[in-house]
Amino acid sequence: MSYRTFFRLGGALALVCLGLTAVEARVVTQTVTYRQDGTVMRGFLAYDDGLSGKRPGVLVVHEWWGLNDFARERALKLAGLGYVVLAADMYGGGATTRDRGEAGKLAGALIKNPDLLRARAQAALQVLAADPRVDPKRLAAIGFCFGGTTVLELAYSGADLAGVVSFHGGLPRPQPGDLSRLKSKILVLHGADDPLVPAAGLTAFEQAMRQAGADWQMVFFGGAVHAFTNPAAGDNKASGAAYDARAARRSWRYMQEFFREIWRVQGQD
Repeated sequence: MSYRTFFRLGGALALVCLGLTAVEARVVTQTVTYRQDGTVMRGFLAYDDGLSGKRPGVLVVHEWWGLNDFARERALKLAGLGYVVLAADMYGGGATTRDRGEAGKLAGALIKNPDLLRARAQAALQVLAADPRVDPKRLAAIGFCFGGTTVLELAYSGADLAGVVSFHGGLPRPQPGDLSRLKSKILVLHGADDPLVPAAGLTAFEQAMRQAGADWQMVFFGGAVHAFTNPAAGDNKASGAAYDARAARRSWRYMQEFFREIWRVQGQD
């Protein structure tokens, strides 16, 4: 079922960079049903229908909790900047949970099966690329925690993406053959004190990016731990996952500058 919401547009600079004009800032949202190998997925689409012309599409991949309000809020915020945004459903049926054990099972089943993880992300990306408002040559993907892992896997798969942004995500090892397929520019936004990504994982990721000759960046936020963008993570850093308003604000700005850069590279500014 679709519904409409109105959103005050604060991204005038973004619209200028994208070559778009707004008649009225009005973000429209709707549930989008699609399939991946027989599994029904329920994504969340958001775009400003006061804009004309094709524009970049951004895929948003949720945390291990599923496609919840946080992922939807990120999608709305991006739509307010002038992008067409699809928040993917990685679990099927729009499943969400607030139980850590259940979240671990849902995310773990996909992380242990990277081919399925990639297939589900690819299915969502195809839906986004086919949207009539989207320029399929200007696609990007962002993800949070589990979603950060997912967008890196999507990049490794050779997906036609201009860029991916991982917010406090895991750093999965590429599979054999991945590095020769990698096309996307990569931005990793990482809590410097995140206990869930060991030093060996950081080193392995850096080595893989060098081996691939990738265009990649990694930004560390001092004092930040896992899940630093989500207020629902609370403030107990000793637990290993906590919100950090400063890191959240800075990381979002890094993402915006990254997007402006990759669209400029493609002749948009």
